[in-house]
Amino acid sequence: MLAGVLHQIMSGLATGGIYASVALALVMIYQATHHVNFAQGEMATFSTYIALTFINLGFPYWVALAGAVVISFVIGVTIERVLMRPLANAPVLASVGVFIGLLLIINSMSGFFFDYTIKQFPSPFPDHPMLGGYLSGHELGSTAVTLIVLISVYLFFRHTRLGLAMRAAAFNASSSRLVGVRVGWMLALGWGLAAGIGAIAGCMVAPVVFLDPNMMSGILLYAFAGALLGGIDSPLGAVLGGFAVGVIENLGGAYLVGTELKLTLALIIIVAVLIIKPSGLLGRRVYSRV
Repeated sequence: MLAGVLHQIMSGLATGGIYASVALALVMIYQATHHVNFAQGEMATFSTYIALTFINLGFPYWVALAGAVVISFVIGVTIERVLMRPLANAPVLASVGVFIGLLLIINSMSGFFFDYTIKQFPSPFPDHPMLGGYLSGHELGSTAVTLIVLISVYLFFRHTRLGLAMRAAAFNASSSRLVGVRVGWMLALGWGLAAGIGAIAGCMVAPVVFLDPNMMSGILLYAFAGALLGGIDSPLGAVLGGFAVGVIENLGGAYLVGTELKLTLALIIIVAVLIIKPSGLLGRRVYSRV
């Protein structure tokens, strides 16, 4: 029994790392726009198809992944400059409509360009069990990649001038403009960085769930639950929330609701957080005078 619980926790941490990456991407765009990008999962799926195309052309896995990240970065910046910039002062529902439209458009583009058949996606890691059989080689490797990405993002935002400028632009755009920060480009770079992180998350999860245009739909829901649990405006909270949701999903699916109803756990977490603590565990409370 104890060995089974430990295995579920370890596997939950491995999948939670993927949720943490997508949750971090959601938080980065939320900080810039104060809206949730419902198309984040579809953008990650499209980027994974790009990586698979490079692999099929004969490129090594890591070169294909790097190429997909670069292209995803450019796509993210383009979306912000072309679609989101004109809506900077638009009503909330207008931005929500654009996000939903992006979701449908990118999903259809994935099916149109790469077809709707389920495809296998290769893993660069060994497939035999490791750590005493508690984790597969891919689970351990994807967790390591996720941690490297998360630490790199943390160091970028904390210890580089560009990262500090992006944080300032997201926190207070008006004050940032007064000290010479190009707020528009900082927000665009945030979109690009979020798209690149989503590409890595997609390539890490595709070998497990297989690749099709709807691959990230359930994962996006888990990631959103993790972002809300940790705090939708807290990058660190999103990361911790993503790992926590992964563990809750695995334990709940194995011992509580069964694998068929695991997705309902994400919905329960979302509703519970919104009712009990809307700011999340590490989120900031915002007060305003009326």
